Amino acid sequence: MIGSAPVRLATFNVLHGRQLPDDGRQATRASDTVTVHPLVDAVASLDADVVALQELDRFQQRSGRVDQARALAEATGAVDWRYASAFHARAVPGRSWVRDRSEPGMRVYGPPGTGHDGGAPSHGIALLSRLPVLSWRARRFGAPPVAVPLPVAGRAGLTVIRDHPRVALAAVLRGPRGPFTAVALHLSFVPGWNVRQLLAVQGWMADLPRPHLLLGDFNIVGAVPVATLGAAGLLPSSRPATPRSAVPPPGDGWRRLARVRTFPSHRPLVQLDHVLAAGLGAHQPVSVRAPRMPISDHRPVVVELDL
Repeated sequence: MIGSAPVRLATFNVLHGRQLPDDGRQATRASDTVTVHPLVDAVASLDADVVALQELDRFQQRSGRVDQARALAEATGAVDWRYASAFHARAVPGRSWVRDRSEPGMRVYGPPGTGHDGGAPSHGIALLSRLPVLSWRARRFGAPPVAVPLPVAGRAGLTVIRDHPRVALAAVLRGPRGPFTAVALHLSFVPGWNVRQLLAVQGWMADLPRPHLLLGDFNIVGAVPVATLGAAGLLPSSRPATPRSAVPPPGDGWRRLARVRTFPSHRPLVQLDHVLAAGLGAHQPVSVRAPRMPISDHRPVVVELDL
């Protein structure tokens, strides 16, 4: 819908394109290779102008050694895109991840001639846009120092897991009504640590053009993210020093644009995937949906909005 309102926004934790049975309990065998086609078909079917993607692979054997972000950008007609590696490692059956010590930090990849162009396997997030992008920004968060028990797709009960570094990607976009900022993020699953990351993202993007949109898998349920951001905004120490004319009007703070259950995909019980906005004024979503997809243990969130 480029050039006219509304703009369609989406966020989707794609689980590197893995398909799960209808009951969501049985895992694909570790020796199986996931092809890119179901992933491409699922993301393309959202027909989103701006889409934030989490749990993408780049050059992993388990997903056919494909640069998934690049394949998706080409399939969806994105005029610009970036992929940020949360970590460089090989997914190895029975060992989870084997880190690449030669690539210890975040790398940002994109179309030819932009960003990094290395060939080390990695795992991370992406932001794809059919709208013109005016600027990009990326940030990495270190891994939490603790492990926690979690439900894992295809496994019974809980599995104790140590989290990895996380990243956030911000793009200043030229929308039909003017510039706005979209941020793709995938927060830690460690309680408390994810809240700290969310508040850090809020401060990190504060100087970028409003409206502000946060799209991603927050690993925080329901109304907690927007309540956290709203409460932080009431603290004087959390407000950046801005000219009086730049201070947003009352009632123009963070809002939860979608109230839909997204996890687990076969029978959603909670909302972990969110689209939050600040600076929208009186604008309300035109539509909201969370369709069941043939891939992943999450459902995407799709919002149409006048921007």
